[in-house]
Amino acid sequence: MPAAAPTLISSLSEGEGLVFGCDYNPEQWDRSVWPEDIRLMREAGVGLVAINIFGWSTINPGEGRWDFSGLDEIIAQLHAAGIRVDLGTGTASPPPWLTTTHPEILPEGIDGTVFHQGGRQAYCPSSPVFRAYAAEVTRRVVERYGSHPAVTLWHVSNELGCHNALCYCETSTGAFRTWLRDRYADDIAALNTAWGTSFWSQRYGSFDEVQVPAQVLSLRNPGQVLDFQRFSSDEQLALYRAEAEIIRAHSDIPVTTNFMVTAHIRALDYWSWTADMDLVANDHYLDRRLENPRQELSFAADLTRGLAEGDPWLLMETSTSAVNWQPVNLAKAPGELTRNVASHVARGADGICFFQWRASTQGAEKYHSALLPHAGTDSDLWRGTVELGRMLESLGEVAGTRVVADAAVLFSWENWWAVENEGRPSEEVRYLDQVHAAHTALADAGIVADVVRPGTDLDDYRLIVVPALHLVRDEEAAVIARAVERGATVLVTFYSGIVDAEDRVRTGGYPGAFRELLGIRSEEFAPLVPGQSVALSDGSTASVWSERLRTTDAEAIASFVDGPSAGHPAITRRAQGAGEAWYLATQPSPEAYRALVARLADAAGIAAAPGAGPDVDVVRRVGADAAYRFVINHGADPVEVAATGTELLTGSAATGIVTVPAGAVRIIKEDV
Repeated sequence: MPAAAPTLISSLSEGEGLVFGCDYNPEQWDRSVWPEDIRLMREAGVGLVAINIFGWSTINPGEGRWDFSGLDEIIAQLHAAGIRVDLGTGTASPPPWLTTTHPEILPEGIDGTVFHQGGRQAYCPSSPVFRAYAAEVTRRVVERYGSHPAVTLWHVSNELGCHNALCYCETSTGAFRTWLRDRYADDIAALNTAWGTSFWSQRYGSFDEVQVPAQVLSLRNPGQVLDFQRFSSDEQLALYRAEAEIIRAHSDIPVTTNFMVTAHIRALDYWSWTADMDLVANDHYLDRRLENPRQELSFAADLTRGLAEGDPWLLMETSTSAVNWQPVNLAKAPGELTRNVASHVARGADGICFFQWRASTQGAEKYHSALLPHAGTDSDLWRGTVELGRMLESLGEVAGTRVVADAAVLFSWENWWAVENEGRPSEEVRYLDQVHAAHTALADAGIVADVVRPGTDLDDYRLIVVPALHLVRDEEAAVIARAVERGATVLVTFYSGIVDAEDRVRTGGYPGAFRELLGIRSEEFAPLVPGQSVALSDGSTASVWSERLRTTDAEAIASFVDGPSAGHPAITRRAQGAGEAWYLATQPSPEAYRALVARLADAAGIAAAPGAGPDVDVVRRVGADAAYRFVINHGADPVEVAATGTELLTGSAATGIVTVPAGAVRIIKEDV
């Protein structure tokens, strides 16, 4: 078993186990409230508090004016209470005096709309003026608190790029040109080749002619749009790096920022960010707009673990109950918070932090749930907070263990952009839907999967699912082919392998980069209209997509019975080396998808987790001396799971069969 080694997160809890934390905004409250808040934090078991996240206008209320008295006091009080501090640089949103003095820093939308002060992140990420002021705030904060014993983590900005990832102003245009010069070695001919600018008379004579891909009369150049998306992610990373560099010059305390690995944020390529993080941290909230919010939570947690390269990670923000930013902000059902927290911990989180400590009474987030609700301490909500603290304390020994997975799902933000940019074969093909479908099929079949970047070494995996990997580099495709050669089973799904890194179609027949590996060739896509389903020869049904496919060196496992591709293969298999390469040319029903991946997992020698299914998650974390089985029952009926050991939440012995009531969680320390 892998060792449960000390981790950076364990230092945030001083080796006491899992981290229980929250955001705190003391500037919203009279100082007389602070001691009571800290007393209640201690009662609940909160050990890490993020402060000064939005503190710019408080500590720097005007040009050249600085006031650290409040920050000094709250840090001192938290330290005296034994609560560790995650200290923000305070640069998440500029104060009104700055945007009034320098309106040129305001961001601009795709249609030329200037977005004004009054919300948050009202700045152009490329603005040298904003960056200079943010650097000064960061320097002042780190010089003052860089060696303070309460500070155990630095928190750069907040949710970088949440609102202002794509800016189309003149400053961004100039920065984009600079980025392009670097990318194409100052060779405009190379840019023209990469973007295919001979199309529609778009050929450029110099980089000074290039604009950001703002609103136009027609479809935009896809190569230009893709590069702008890459540039925009890099600009947000540059903001992080600039502040992190200042911090590291004055402090040896770890530095991070909070990612947004979630369904509604796609502008940042976090694979390119992880090398700059001392600790991977993520914000995640249930998105009730989705068909299956809890499965999206599981995927996001697995992806965050992938960003952390399998190491434990920190959930920097989540909610106790409702949020404030969805069309209908649903309260969590009884037991749902426990299941959410257990899902994150099961999938690698060694810390759970909440936005926020005390529910605000003013501002845009006043109806966002909190650890201390508007109702106060005489409430079931508060009692739930105290119980949550006890739960995390009881799971302390899980800290430092790792999730072990035999399967992997490939995922790429860059590919997400390419799949969903303009002029595609079907707007019904949404990348995240395809990734979620694959991940859900595995989970429902009882298979835990890592989520990894294309090009990652795949030697540790026996089953690899490649959903809609439309944009793929030759070297990334080669890694997948090598995995098959050495014995892995690979499932590639439709719309994969079609374009290269410059969004150029690979000619000779689809699926391009995977054509030889899969032993198939498709001449034409035949997507299905919304609501249309087709029958397959194995008795299943499918939707969204079909294509007119023929096998060249593969076996047809199932074919389309009807629809625009009737008679053509829908599922194929090809033996290659010691492994197998499968292709899925449509979107199967959830039941059929689950059956397919279960079949492939069984053939690959992967045992499904006993008891797992569509309503029951079963995940194991393993350390040097112990293994922990998380059983999370999302269903309406009790389930029985074979297990021997000790159930950590109840302290009861598990002597062969553990009954998990409807909506409940059981975490068994297994006898090994």
